[in-house]
Amino acid sequence: MKLFSAVLLLSLLSLSNAKEEPLKAGVRGSVTTKEFDSSVSYNFKDGLTHTLSGSEVDGELCDPSSKSVSGYMDITGSKYDDKGADKHFFYWFFEKRIKSLGPDFESPDSAEYDKKTPFIVWLTGGPGCSSSLALLTENGPCSVNKDGATTKQNPNSWTEAANVLWLDQPAGVGFSYGKENDSNEEMIGEDAYFFLQAFFKANPKYQENPVYIVGESYGGHYAPAIAHKIFLENKNLQKDMIRLNLSGLAVGNGLTKPEEQYKWYADMAFKNSHGIKVVGEETYKMMKAGAGPCGELAHACNSGATFIEKMACQTAFIECNMAETAPYRLTGLNPYDIRKKCEVQPLCYDFSHIQKWMNSDATRKALHVTNKSGEWASCNMGINGKFHVDWMKDFSGYVADMLNAGIPALIYAGDVDFICNYLGNKAWTSKLDWDHGKCFRSAEDHVWGKGKDGKGAGMAKTANGFTFLQVFDAGHMVPADQPEVALSMIQNFITGGTF
Repeated sequence: MKLFSAVLLLSLLSLSNAKEEPLKAGVRGSVTTKEFDSSVSYNFKDGLTHTLSGSEVDGELCDPSSKSVSGYMDITGSKYDDKGADKHFFYWFFEKRIKSLGPDFESPDSAEYDKKTPFIVWLTGGPGCSSSLALLTENGPCSVNKDGATTKQNPNSWTEAANVLWLDQPAGVGFSYGKENDSNEEMIGEDAYFFLQAFFKANPKYQENPVYIVGESYGGHYAPAIAHKIFLENKNLQKDMIRLNLSGLAVGNGLTKPEEQYKWYADMAFKNSHGIKVVGEETYKMMKAGAGPCGELAHACNSGATFIEKMACQTAFIECNMAETAPYRLTGLNPYDIRKKCEVQPLCYDFSHIQKWMNSDATRKALHVTNKSGEWASCNMGINGKFHVDWMKDFSGYVADMLNAGIPALIYAGDVDFICNYLGNKAWTSKLDWDHGKCFRSAEDHVWGKGKDGKGAGMAKTANGFTFLQVFDAGHMVPADQPEVALSMIQNFITGGTF
């Protein structure tokens, strides 16, 4: 979650089984290993110091079935920062469950198996939204009950299939803090790359594990940029760096190629697969007419890096959102699910219970949150505003580069999301210029998976390691709306299954 700058734009111009016991230390059945505890510093570049800290999290906080650690990576100095301006990134990591809560997944039974266990890095978008929010509402080991004081385990956690690390980035998001100057994907890629270098150096047992970079929403920028950074660094590995075992890229309801995706807002509002017409015909025609000028501005934005192109990027952000997303916002419907009204502004969902739980003294202590971290919030609008020039940038070329090198990619999209809809995502994947693009375009759409009532879970198109998946009856956050399908999907992808 969540591409929500259009909310700010409009405002400027007119986004079972609860545990009843409180957190207790040393409870029988919880993981109490201290093997993760660490604080180690590295100098990956002249003038930069990266210090990774991490400590065990009591299993009773979230999931007794999984080893867990949380901590920070502190960056002192950066080519992007003023002298002395530091950044501190919060992360929460879970190993694959030692005891599965689902019938279809096996528990690890040997050290060799552990080395083969996939390692997922999850990136929530926004930009400016916390990956911890996804952990607690989508694909993490637990969710927060409405009382804001207790949690319950999630049987469809992605830790059923993999080790998963949720990273709050950039600085200023979630419990991350420090210099809030990141504003483009070069900065995002560098920070994340050095974070992963530090994490795997400090935790060598995971160095052989296959790494999958997965993003959602604006993660359609983040994930390709970070994966591509790893890809390039692996090709020309610097001294004392670890070759990260990059094995795949996945993006859910992402914004990756805005020039193409913005063309499809009109059809999603008027001609979607569910037959829901959320705007009238005149508004539809107006949106269609605005797509042309929007596309021209987006194209200019991606034509270079001069002042003129940067101005085109800012102009494209304003003009494209006014023409293509603002008409939808005026309907009062949820941009993340066209079937629903937007009940709570600006994100349309009530996360107050999660905010209460995350900011409780007990939770902050259990997660080793420093007093320097401010109050946790689901999203930071100030961070969001820093990425407006970056917004209309195209990152599909990064996907093509990695596909051409044999690194698989999965682009999936719930089909009732408006803001990063399946129509636009299907369009850019179909038009992507890569070695097997012709083969992908000629591949037939086919029903995949098993959904409710024995029906298919989605519609897939796949060829040579590239898959597009339309997930039926899911909105912007597929793991929240279709948790069983999402788990089956990611399990299939990270184990090399077919779609």
